[in-house]
Amino acid sequence: MSGKLEGKTALITGGGTGIGFGCARALLMDGATITIVGRRADVLEQAAARLEADAPAGAGVRFLTCDVTDEEAVTAAVAYAADAKGHLDIAIANAGTGFGSYILLTDAATFRQALDLNILGSYNTIRAAAFAMKDSGGGSIVAVSSIAGAITHQAMPAYCTAKAGLDMLVRCAADELGHFGIRVNSIQPGLTATEIMDAFVLPNEEVVDDYIDNMPLGRVGTTEDVAQLARFLAGPESSWITGQSVAVDGGHTLRRGPRYDALFRPGMGEDVWKVVKGDGSPR
Repeated sequence: MSGKLEGKTALITGGGTGIGFGCARALLMDGATITIVGRRADVLEQAAARLEADAPAGAGVRFLTCDVTDEEAVTAAVAYAADAKGHLDIAIANAGTGFGSYILLTDAATFRQALDLNILGSYNTIRAAAFAMKDSGGGSIVAVSSIAGAITHQAMPAYCTAKAGLDMLVRCAADELGHFGIRVNSIQPGLTATEIMDAFVLPNEEVVDDYIDNMPLGRVGTTEDVAQLARFLAGPESSWITGQSVAVDGGHTLRRGPRYDALFRPGMGEDVWKVVKGDGSPR
């Protein structure tokens, strides 16, 4: 532990699992006092206990339930995470979701849900954190986007659109908030081994092989891989970096997006499949 974040306060949304948990741990191990938030109290409590077991002296762990699409709840979470003077140093806007459905099968309500969780939730976090940072010398905000915001993923139009919108939100926020000393960046993870990926994507060898074929570094990422980039952008080493979206993906974005057909086709039935693909061809 370098201790470079000692005395710093940090909020991590969606911090109970996956990439959010990895980011929380990276900040904690470098000395920060962290607050993880999410919608499930039991998950947060278990995550906090795991984090506390490894916490270095001077660092601390807190948790609070919060729905990031609720503006008032996010404002309260930022206030809870801030120090005694109301200042927050770091915010990781990680909460979001990705779910698959082809354009012809995605209704407006489903599409809107992806926008709410990934864009509105991050907007609420960025805005509330900025109020806590702007009068106290600034801070760093890191949003967790995805390579889906940069390259197409078939069967994930809502998620791709939401993450592309999130990356533009980050650029706008960086432009507006820089004069307060607030930096805003996003990270774009590729295929990363998280609880959700372990349950749904990684068991499908055809989909995973398609991902790997498009990664020059040829392996699935870990939450630590992603968290170390978030830690860098949150810390003093990146003090002259803002408004950037940085991929951490094994080089995947050098090539093409993944095919999810092998994951979704088996559960569709051929009649629905032909609605999506016409003649049933894989591409």
